[in-house]
Amino acid sequence: MAYVRKDASTLTSAEKRRFVKAMLEIKRRGEYDEFVRMHIDFYVTDGEGGLRTAHMAPSFLPWHRRFLLDLERALRRVDASVTVPYWDWTKDRKAGAGPWTADLLGGTGRRSDRRVTTGPFAYATGNWTIKEGVTDGEFLTRDLGRARDPIELPTKAELESALADPVYDVSPWDSTAAKGFRNRLEGWGSGRGSAAWRNHNRVHRWVGGVMVGGASVNDPVFWMHHAFVDLQWSRWQRRHPGARYLPAKPAEPGSAQYRRIVARNEKLPPWDVTPDSLEDVGRIYRYA
Repeated sequence: MAYVRKDASTLTSAEKRRFVKAMLEIKRRGEYDEFVRMHIDFYVTDGEGGLRTAHMAPSFLPWHRRFLLDLERALRRVDASVTVPYWDWTKDRKAGAGPWTADLLGGTGRRSDRRVTTGPFAYATGNWTIKEGVTDGEFLTRDLGRARDPIELPTKAELESALADPVYDVSPWDSTAAKGFRNRLEGWGSGRGSAAWRNHNRVHRWVGGVMVGGASVNDPVFWMHHAFVDLQWSRWQRRHPGARYLPAKPAEPGSAQYRRIVARNEKLPPWDVTPDSLEDVGRIYRYA
């Protein structure tokens, strides 16, 4: 039977406790840091050579879907009742709302160094020392809303602009794709400020701290954010019956994307799965 991922704002006190306890346990075991390392390793951009699977590519959504499933399986080995909740950032838009509570994720970082001092993932608890990162910092950092250069979370209308696009992705299949659901949701734009960061990307910027960059997994909100992004893929599929992951076929020799992107039935590193196999996960989980 499929299990349920819930809105973080609807979790009971007991559900919050079980989620936090399971997260801290896989961190204690060293499993959590393996997820951080993987995300850093697969944070490959347009400007780099070689295959891109996790970002700036059509496989952004199936890659993170499988990544979420692996994390969720680790949590459920600790406590079978736990699932990854999602953060609806179109609804819970303020610091202190939604997941930013002392009994779940804690709040923003202090002004001096952005260090998070509240909640179960604060460095002072001794349970959440950062061991894998792109800097030498050992503590979780956040800057919710970017106090010195404020930005707003994406709105329902901005998310709708992605959901309304009937095509999954389009050439050139990278961060410059002007159309297509994938990049409208992933959020690579042009210009400055909020215009340059749409939907998924702007949320990372709004949270700030370690959520900006390849080591973003060090903030547990990463999973709640990506669960909501994953939910949007499911909603898009329901809205556009028959629409499929694209490209359907591999890029041909001579193409700028030859061996740089994953087609529908190609293997999706680092797993032995394809985007096709991840389009329908209704037998595994559903969203409340």
